[in-house]
Amino acid sequence: MLQKYLEVGKITNTHGLMGEVRVQPWADSPEFLCKFKKLYLDPEGAWGIKVEHARPHKNMAILKLENITDIPSALSLKNATLYIDRNDANLPKGHFFIADLMGIEVRDAATDEVLGKIADVRSLPASNVYVVQGGQREILIPAVDAFIAETNVEEGYVRVNMIEGL
Repeated sequence: MLQKYLEVGKITNTHGLMGEVRVQPWADSPEFLCKFKKLYLDPEGAWGIKVEHARPHKNMAILKLENITDIPSALSLKNATLYIDRNDANLPKGHFFIADLMGIEVRDAATDEVLGKIADVRSLPASNVYVVQGGQREILIPAVDAFIAETNVEEGYVRVNMIEGL
């Protein structure tokens, strides 16, 4: 089952004197995080907080959160993990949240043999790489069209084109 609320970053410190917070984004970019008008401070979505404004700053996001107006109130949020509601995110077709890929089966597209499960996704400059474990050996599979035949997050599998040496 897909998680409704997904981790997107961590508040690392305050910024300025008016209660803004610095957030280390765990998403693709600070700009992605800055698109959301509401974030959550718990994984169940019980404690939502409105984002009054947001902007990228270097590799971080600077957020002004509702009712956080000074340094002490901003400091009280330091080290808090931020979540988004997946329904608020509009991913392009063919894109997936890494959290949704973790633990799903990887199958050989030609034989339908189960090769293992995705244990990690490494973000490298050329492309993401799926780390598949649980089979006979660990396999590293580039997440590019030449290798990925089908991704079905709802059914819980990825079908891959195996090549010699992979």
